[in-house]
Amino acid sequence: MNTPTALIIEDEALPRQRLRDGLAQLWPQLQVLAEAEDGDQGLALALDLRPDIVFVDIRLPGLDGLSLARRLKGLAHIVFVTAYDAHAVQAFEHGAIDYLLKPLAEARLRETVQRLQQRLQWPPAQLAHWLQQWAPPALEAAAAPAAAPLRWLQASQGERLHLVMVADVSHFRSDNKYTCAVTAEGEFLLRLSLRELLAQLDPGQFWQIHRAVVINLAHVARVERRLTGMEVLLKGSDTRLPVSQSFQSRFKPM
Repeated sequence: MNTPTALIIEDEALPRQRLRDGLAQLWPQLQVLAEAEDGDQGLALALDLRPDIVFVDIRLPGLDGLSLARRLKGLAHIVFVTAYDAHAVQAFEHGAIDYLLKPLAEARLRETVQRLQQRLQWPPAQLAHWLQQWAPPALEAAAAPAAAPLRWLQASQGERLHLVMVADVSHFRSDNKYTCAVTAEGEFLLRLSLRELLAQLDPGQFWQIHRAVVINLAHVARVERRLTGMEVLLKGSDTRLPVSQSFQSRFKPM
């Protein structure tokens, strides 16, 4: 049998490290191909790397774990990671999936590893029908109505505060703990991280193409493939933005 592979999608560093270390101890043959801190990056990695198993937190920045599982459509064995109590996740045991409760317990992780080792003999379960028909009551209660995407930004340029229309931003660039919004009028500084900003943007309009870059699709002129990799070219500009390998799968159908 080929070496089993996995992807970990978890936005918190400590639970991610505990899961990685626990898997290394209990299942040393398992190869963790990559890790992601948000759902959109996790989906791109899953479609690109095609791991056998995906460990995914239910609540993530951007695309949530349940939506991500729907998108994978049986391409991988899904293990949900959740902070909800055991009573709230009992119903998971009736589906063709597994779950891990945070904080992780070694005994529970060992059970999951044993189940996965058996399930790898069979194709991943098709979860779409199950996910559409049922969701844990605790999740439904906790899930707040989705907020409308941002339309305006309060940003600074030097000593001045500006109101910047989100639609005018061609791309966002990470700048340490802050984010730089780039428009035709110049660059503006936002006092929040790129990750925090991405969770408030329209995911259909703004795509992350690099760990430090998010683009506005309305400002994209074309995407070019070069020997050095893939690049996004912006309208009315000579700017070329490199696309990280983990995000290139988003452009493959183009």
